[in-house]
Amino acid sequence: MTTQLEPAPVLTRTGGYPLHAAVAIAERESDGRLVLATEIAADLDLPADYLAKILQTLARAGILGSERGRNGGFRMTRPPREILLIDVVAPFDNLGPERQCLLGRGTCMEVGGCPAHKQWREASAPAFRFFETRSLADLMGRHG
Repeated sequence: MTTQLEPAPVLTRTGGYPLHAAVAIAERESDGRLVLATEIAADLDLPADYLAKILQTLARAGILGSERGRNGGFRMTRPPREILLIDVVAPFDNLGPERQCLLGRGTCMEVGGCPAHKQWREASAPAFRFFETRSLADLMGRHG
């Protein structure tokens, strides 16, 4: 009996949450105000402390700007059409050319790769290109 190998999910949950948060902030900030982490945490049904760490990582990566204080919150640093999905998820999941082995053997390598290497490379390449060529605006259904 031959078993077909299915590729592992491209994003972990931890990699997916930043995308959801960035889209939520981009959609909410259209009225010009800063977006509170607690608003996004409630929308995404995530613990506020956990989301705050994600948002701070996105701020360190230059995706978000943040302001402290009573009127503080988060905002996008650029228009959503200028922020690629790969830039949002890269601090959380490795979607670059040095992908992780499907079988958990470190970095996926051409020489000495695992038995699934060739199939994993072929199956995952379109998904990785998607993240490299799509912007937050594409997830928002607009190009603004």
